[in-house]
This record gives sequence, C-alpha cells and structure tokens, in this order.
Amino acid sequence: MPKTPLQDFFQNDRFANYVGVELLEASPGKAKARLQIGDHHRNAAGVVHGAAIFSLADLAFAVASNSHGPLALGVNVAISYLKAAVSGTLIAEAEEVALTAKLGTYAVRVVDEQGTPIALFQGTVYRKGQGGQQNGPILSDIVS
Repeated sequence: MPKTPLQDFFQNDRFANYVGVELLEASPGKAKARLQIGDHHRNAAGVVHGAAIFSLADLAFAVASNSHGPLALGVNVAISYLKAAVSGTLIAEAEEVALTAKLGTYAVRVVDEQGTPIALFQGTVYRKGQGGQQNGPILSDIVS
C-alpha cells in the first residue's frame, strides 16, 4: 500500500524512529502507531519506561493532529499511566476530540496486545496555518 505525504513526512521523525515507534495508519483526525518492547525500553524496575510509552502516544498525536494540512505543534499534553507493561507490543490510537481554526484536541489510548489499557494521553495543538489566514507553513507545502 503506498504511503501518503503525511506518512512520508513522519518517516523523518528521527526520535520516534530511534525509539522504535512505527506508524501503522493515518487518516483525517486519526492515527495508529506501534512499539515493540525491547530490553532498552525498560526502566530500573524492569517495566516499560514512561518515556517510551509517552513517545509512542506522542507520535500518534502528532500524526493525527497534522492530518488536516496546517502544521500543528503541541502546546499542552498530559498522560496517565494505568498499568505497567513489561514486554510485547504496545499500540497507540489517536482520535480527534475537537478542532477549530487554531486549536485541536486529541485523545490517545495506549493498549497492550490483549487490549488492556496501559495509558491515556490527551494533547492540544496550535495549528500554525489555515487557508488564506496563513500564519505558518502548511504541511502539504513541506512534504511536496
């Protein structure tokens, strides 16, 4: 299946690539990403480090929030860790909750392979350009 310009753009997210986060799906206002847990993702207690889980949720958030065209950058995020993960694969699914010309709010649910909730992430973005009222780059201009 061919990649979209949005997926191509996020292939350049060097930190997500370094951590091992893989983008699975992207559509308007939604995104799905995966992280295969390795030993390097564990903290001193032997469970998946919160930063690894946050990075997974953050990529899904970034893709979903940039899916409409204007460059969107996070201005506020919060995460609640619900259950420790030790191994296997984690999946993050982002979904748009609210969208205006300048702001977007997204909820990201992180689950393990059995569908058990691991974390809930909520983020708000500032949308830098919108139609004729361009205050910044449009993502489609960046990726074309």
